This record gives sequence, structure tokens and C-alpha cells, in this order.
Amino acid sequence: MIELLTPQEVDEARVSGQFVAKTLSDLRARIEPGTNLLEINDWAASMIRTAGARSCYVDYAPSFGRGPFGKVICTSVNEAVLHGLPYDYVLKDGDLLTLDFAASVNGWVTDSAISFVVGESPAPADRHMIETTEKALLAGIQAAQPGARIGDISHAIGSVLESAHFRVNTEFGGHGVGSTMHQDPHIPNIGKPGRGYALRPGLLLAIEPWIMDGTTKLVTAPDGWTLCSSNGRRTAHSEHTIAVTESGPVILTQLV
Repeated sequence: MIELLTPQEVDEARVSGQFVAKTLSDLRARIEPGTNLLEINDWAASMIRTAGARSCYVDYAPSFGRGPFGKVICTSVNEAVLHGLPYDYVLKDGDLLTLDFAASVNGWVTDSAISFVVGESPAPADRHMIETTEKALLAGIQAAQPGARIGDISHAIGSVLESAHFRVNTEFGGHGVGSTMHQDPHIPNIGKPGRGYALRPGLLLAIEPWIMDGTTKLVTAPDGWTLCSSNGRRTAHSEHTIAVTESGPVILTQLV
């Protein structure tokens, strides 16, 4: 299913985007060495209740997970890159953490992810990975112009990732959002320009470049959800939800 929102509905979706962005910002500010992943989930759940929002994850049970997910946020640490199921783990100085959070506010879903190093002294290689996904995300967003195609977004993302010497996994990528969390069109993180679905005003897209150091192969952790690099090396993931408008892409999950 592909939904096209009216300009009024896009404005309504901005409220969801700001909630998701503020939740991630507030969580990042609270997280330090000694924070437990289950605490992060509890904090996010409290924020959802206070805002009158709805979690997109608790009851989520797709074919690729051992569902339902049962938590309200994904917490992926070090070699974990996607769908990190929170568990009883205390973060250490230097851990590379990704928070991936989606919620529905007033019926509209937005989705965002941030990666950062816990503590005060991130390693240069970790900074490089995170900055590469952020640059790829920005390139993908800039390519999401009305009349462009999904392949233009994919090509922009992949060009940045490959120029930084990262190989690209195509099993998971970005996707449409709207009244539900995962919709068409699928947005691979590498592709050919001029191919695929033509972008139209009113389309909401979650664009999400992610990378693993030295591999493209994923393995699933024993929890049945968390996806990790097959070589046990570090990973990074950045994501925003945007709206395609007549004047260009608008980031809904960026704090204003």
C-alpha cells in the first residue's frame, strides 16, 4: 500500500515527527555509561503514555521476527544494527548505540534512528561510520524531490556509502509510512537513478542508511529479533521520516 497525504494531513504528521524527534533527543541526553537498555525502553514507554501516542513496536510481529516485539524502542549495541530488542544489558563507555523509534500520534506514524557512542571519547572509526550514515541520509533526502524516483534516493545513498568504502546490504532499507509503520515503496540503500516509483507530493518516506564494518552479511541473535554483523564488528544506522512536497522534501523527525 502507498498512501498520499493531503497538505493538511502532512501538517498533522509533523506533530508525530516532533514527538519522535524529541523522544530520541531526550533519551540521548539521559543515556550514559551505566544505563540499562531496559531503562531506555521504560523511559520511552513513559514518554509515549505522557504524549498520548501509540507504540508501533509492542505488537509488531512480521515474518522476519520472533514476534510480537514486546518493547517500544529498538536498542542496537555495537555489532547489532537493526531491530535490537532491549534486554538486561548495562551500557559501557565506548559502546556504539543505535536507537530506532517509531510512534503514531493522531493516527500518523513517523520513524527515526540515531547512532552515537556512549561516553565522552568516541573512537575515530566509530565517528566515521556514524557520520557516513548521516551524510548518506542527507544525500537521500536531497534526492527525494517531486518527480524523482526511488532509484534516485537509493543511488544518492549508495554513492555516499560506497565512496566511504562500505559495502551495502539490500535486505533491509527505507520504506513508506503513513497510517501504518511499514508501507510501500521499499527504498534500497543502493540503486540506479531514474528507476522505480515516481515520487509525488504527499508521500511520507522513512529513509534509513545503515552499514556494517567489513561485511554485508547479517545474522540473527538468539532473541529472534536483533540483527547483527556476521563478523561481530561495529555498525551504524541513521533515519529520518520526510514528506515529499511540491517544493521539495521536508524532514518531519528533525527537532525545530
